[in-house]
Amino acid sequence: MIDKRQITERSMQSLFFIIASISIAVLGMIMVFLFMEGLPIFEMVSVPDFLFGKFWYPTSEPPDFGILALIIASLAVTGVSALISIPLGVMTAIYLSEVASFRVGEIVKPIVELLAALPSVVIGFFGMVLVAPFLQSVFDIPTGLNLFNASLMLAFMSIPTICSISEDAIHSVPTALREASLALGATQLETIVKVVIPASISGISTAVILGMSRAIGETMVVLMVAGGAALIPISIFDPVRPMPASIAAEMAEAPFRGEHYYALFATGIVLFLFTLLFNLVADYIAHKYRQVGEATL
Repeated sequence: MIDKRQITERSMQSLFFIIASISIAVLGMIMVFLFMEGLPIFEMVSVPDFLFGKFWYPTSEPPDFGILALIIASLAVTGVSALISIPLGVMTAIYLSEVASFRVGEIVKPIVELLAALPSVVIGFFGMVLVAPFLQSVFDIPTGLNLFNASLMLAFMSIPTICSISEDAIHSVPTALREASLALGATQLETIVKVVIPASISGISTAVILGMSRAIGETMVVLMVAGGAALIPISIFDPVRPMPASIAAEMAEAPFRGEHYYALFATGIVLFLFTLLFNLVADYIAHKYRQVGEATL
């Protein structure tokens, strides 16, 4: 005879299955719509010309639909922001978990996580009004709205994600490992570097990849502070236009179901594939290092 506990468990399983199915169905419909609206552009321009074309002039006669400059801008902005955000985020997580006192951790961690709640438009406004004039004055450049400014703002947005997930991963390392390392004569720094970080590398790697995924898909910040020039950057102080900024800036002006419209959706497909790749890499790295960590332990 089935008791109430079994009925409750089956009901919850059914509920979770329905919710998961709805999420997958919604994602599937978004993908179908994205590909339906983006693929027609390849009847007018070849895939190599679209991906590797150097010029993006969708309103010229004839139009140029080359998104190489947009792809390079997205990767460059994400890469520079990663160089800033990864060390700061991971080191902050190590400090909060291993060095800071309990009282300091209770104060600092909520503040760091609160940064993730800041609207992107506020961060973009900060970069446009304060950071841009500062960069222009200090480095004597024509404009402060450039790749470096966008990277700084994206790093500012990625640090809370990297720090929070990394701190949880480091905190989950068993205390017995730390105590065993210290009992064998290792210093606290040696314990952190040789025991704690290798044991939590799976979570840290996932945090890094997810932070980069957020950076490459961010729209409002790069639209406001990247400069908006669809050109291949030569230096970090050149204005650029990443893929999300181009989609956001031009979609309202593109004629419905015209060449420009289809090209923007095709750009969205490329952006979607980059984000999907980052998430697959994060899952692979997390699984790989989790197995390595378990074997080591």
